Amino acid sequence: MSELVTVILAAGKGTRMKSALPKVLHRIGGKSMVEHVVDAANFAGARQNIVVVGFGAERVQNELTGRADFALQEKQLGTGHAVMQTESLLKDFNGTVMVLCGDTPLLQGELLAKLYAEHRAVNAAATVLTAVMPDPSGYGRVIRNTAGEVHKIVEQKDASAGELAVREINTGIYCFESQLLFEALKQINCANAQGEYYLTDVIGVLVQKQAKIWAVTAENYHDTMGINSRLQLAQAEKIIRQRKNMSLMEQGVTIMDPDSTFIDESVKVAQDTVIYPFTWLEGRTVIGSGCVIGPNTRIQNTKIGRDVTLHFVYAHDCEIGDGVTVGPYVHLRPNTKLDNGVKIGNFVEVKNSNIGENSKIPHLSYIGDTDMGARVNIGSGTITVNYDGKDKHRTTIEDGAFVGCNSNLVAPVTIGQDSYVAAGSTITKDVPPAALGVGRARQANIEEWVNKKKIKEKGE
Repeated sequence: MSELVTVILAAGKGTRMKSALPKVLHRIGGKSMVEHVVDAANFAGARQNIVVVGFGAERVQNELTGRADFALQEKQLGTGHAVMQTESLLKDFNGTVMVLCGDTPLLQGELLAKLYAEHRAVNAAATVLTAVMPDPSGYGRVIRNTAGEVHKIVEQKDASAGELAVREINTGIYCFESQLLFEALKQINCANAQGEYYLTDVIGVLVQKQAKIWAVTAENYHDTMGINSRLQLAQAEKIIRQRKNMSLMEQGVTIMDPDSTFIDESVKVAQDTVIYPFTWLEGRTVIGSGCVIGPNTRIQNTKIGRDVTLHFVYAHDCEIGDGVTVGPYVHLRPNTKLDNGVKIGNFVEVKNSNIGENSKIPHLSYIGDTDMGARVNIGSGTITVNYDGKDKHRTTIEDGAFVGCNSNLVAPVTIGQDSYVAAGSTITKDVPPAALGVGRARQANIEEWVNKKKIKEKGE
């Protein structure tokens, strides 16, 4: 079993976000920031994740139920104080504690695995994850000795001119040997301008004991970026989506314009699918090979087969079979299932319905709460009238039925196999198989009606 446990700091409000939502719950790439951190920790081999909560504690706990344990920091008195709250959970643990920040969603599991492996390999008491910044202003500088070990971490306001020239900064992410960590935490104090307990002071305590303090430098400083504002959230969002797009293209997916294509990390797309601009693929969406998706299409939590074409479509919580064509301007609502070869044309809405193989709903229709068989043809303007003002009812349309234009099928009703519904009908009774259902008034023409009307108007 891994001897790695993480402590994820997630107690802060995030004042600069100007939000009632805890900062770590703001979403990026389809997941909350803290979820990204937990996923990276799991990739690195953590056997347990402890999340320190404070502001909005219940909401953070609900987000991570079953994925983490929790420690409460009732008063936010600094990073050192936050880690102190985990001591009771780790009293019997003798291994490495990796301290992470819940607002660093760009962290990748590979980087954390490297940090942990190097920490163990050099037998360090503590290891600091560092980054080399083009502009290190505002960050604590990491000062190393001639052996490459960390000599101290100095805040900018306390740094000398020579130290200010150092561009290697402290990211706030560490590995500590657990027993040494909690012993050192007992020796730090809050005698500073902020009245807080700083985790960086633990490094100072360990240096004084001549313990080995190592550092691992991230190859890309963006990976360690903390999110403190909506602007930084947008910047991180762009980076994480670029990563996803690059990964998919390397796997054989064509993305015409990565800058205008937005794909969540959790989405899966098979090779030889082409994605047009202004497409959003979200949640648990899975797309098969050879599809054409977009432009202007949004897909959420939907399973899509092979050789499917979707353009100008909004689909969520659906299932789409092979060889289906949908669009433009189509809304596929939850619990809709389209079997192989279905065609859905322009300005159609389908909700909570099963559409059978090779059936067609070409245009201008609403199909709700319907079980439709194979090879059905639905004429333009057809409505399944599923709601009586109190309850929803289902419509059944059997194999091979033909429904004429501008028809209303008032549920509950069954349109039998190979039957026809005359255009303009309102159907309130079942139509038997192979029958013609007609539900409209007989047409009457009044001869010379227009001329009589004009004469009458002149007489007035």
